[in-house]
Amino acid sequence: MEKAVERQRVLLHHLRPSFTNSSLEDVDSSISASACLAGDSAAYHRSSVFGDDVVIVAAYRTALCKSKRGGFKDTYPDDLLAPVLRALIEKTNVNPTEVGDIVVGSVLAPGSQRASECRMAAFYAGFPETVPVRTVNRQCSSGLQAVADVAAAIKAGFYDIGIGAGLESMTVNPMAWEGSVNPRVKTMAQAQDCLLPMGITSENVAHRFGVSRQEQDQAAVDSHRKAAAATASGKFKDEIIPVKTKIVDPKTGDEKPVTISVDDGIRPNTSVADLGKLKAVFKKDGTTTAGNSSQVSDGAGAVLLMKRSVAMQKGLPILGVFRTFAAVGVDPAIMGVGPAVAIPAAVKSAGLELDDIDLFEINEAFASQFLYCRKKLELDPEKINVNGGAMAIGHPLGATGTGMGAAAVFERGDSCDDLSNARKIEAHNFLSKDAR
Repeated sequence: MEKAVERQRVLLHHLRPSFTNSSLEDVDSSISASACLAGDSAAYHRSSVFGDDVVIVAAYRTALCKSKRGGFKDTYPDDLLAPVLRALIEKTNVNPTEVGDIVVGSVLAPGSQRASECRMAAFYAGFPETVPVRTVNRQCSSGLQAVADVAAAIKAGFYDIGIGAGLESMTVNPMAWEGSVNPRVKTMAQAQDCLLPMGITSENVAHRFGVSRQEQDQAAVDSHRKAAAATASGKFKDEIIPVKTKIVDPKTGDEKPVTISVDDGIRPNTSVADLGKLKAVFKKDGTTTAGNSSQVSDGAGAVLLMKRSVAMQKGLPILGVFRTFAAVGVDPAIMGVGPAVAIPAAVKSAGLELDDIDLFEINEAFASQFLYCRKKLELDPEKINVNGGAMAIGHPLGATGTGMGAAAVFERGDSCDDLSNARKIEAHNFLSKDAR
């Protein structure tokens, strides 16, 4: 019973609108085993100090399109980012002058050039020169890092409103090493592993942890199936911002105006039999193919964050609360296993357990690493990437983190209580009266 009460105490610490050190002490005085077991929503008292919570009030993305041959093959990177930045302001009626910073995750473009492109996009979107812009690169987590940076800055009191975004045009900036490599790299195995092609790291994961080709192909089929179902049911329509652009005929040079509003890499009819015919790309007799890897894509996304007190003052809907963040390094030879160590670290820092989490968004860079993470964490497949992942929808490196954030908040955003803190969880009756 004592352990159960402690678990209730920690959970309520996160579900109550306050998230300060003193709030946990407040919970002690307002919680009792009998109250919680009775399912009484009065087991905790919503205090006035919750206003410091960092909340997500809007999250949008472009459609994700196949690089070099998809809907954005002739679209400049800044023209991908500008529409989602503009949507955040127009759909929330937030004055752009109130935004303290725009942080954009991006991977492949030269840093100074991409920073300039992002500033240009901000101007196109209607932001004044007083709003600063910077970029951040944490490889495939760059968009997520951008959101975390903004959340941390708001929490620190640097500003009250900020935007975390992500941008990648893998058409314009393909994956390539520029310049020479320091010969010193040959003296250290781990340093050499930093140069491994990502596909080889996928093969390493599959070999080291026994992930079969059949399993990988099935995971890809499942991703396409879920993404196709989500598209057909309109689940993505609220998060995708249509982009007006052009398609250039490579033979004639003729330009055709188009509006792109649907992910173009999803294959609803993909089957394990079809994928089984594909040859391994990175290693002879390997298991990583074009079919069970993420798609090379173009796209952008953006998330608007602010203090809860500001959001409530403006009457904005609260889609989620940014609670915690963790980044953990792993062996570069198996870089894709990162979520298997970062997720437990983030959950632990929040005082929670994996079983407390109802929805996981895990990047599907490769089926091998996705499956390893799922197995290692012993996660329920029904809780992971419920609307498909990067193998089906695409993986524009710097934008994937913000896209996953949009997917998460739109999937759970209609299941919140008035303060957007609690989802209805049937297994915990004490939440039922707070999540109507």
